[in-house]
Amino acid sequence: MGKYVELNNGNFDATIAEGVTLVDFWAPWCGPCRMIAPVIEELAEDFDGKATIAKVNTDEEQDIAIKFGIRSIPTLLIFKNGEVVDQMVGAASKQALADKIDSFL
Repeated sequence: MGKYVELNNGNFDATIAEGVTLVDFWAPWCGPCRMIAPVIEELAEDFDGKATIAKVNTDEEQDIAIKFGIRSIPTLLIFKNGEVVDQMVGAASKQALADKIDSFL
């Protein structure tokens, strides 16, 4: 069963280095972030073994958020082999996110 990866300064670079990774930048107090949390969990199961689904708590990992210029949350970045290849700001449907991930696999 797939589960998303909680990213921090210690594991961020290694996690995004290879393959396709969707990173959800969120915070516990953010309503839209809580709205898409179940979608992120479903995507982690759906893409288990194909892509990495990860989350960054911007309250706890401000350095990572600043590095990628995150000004609004939720912001979803898609990385391919360590490079940002797509960015979405705000809540999106599960299908829209799945289609984006598929397009980079």
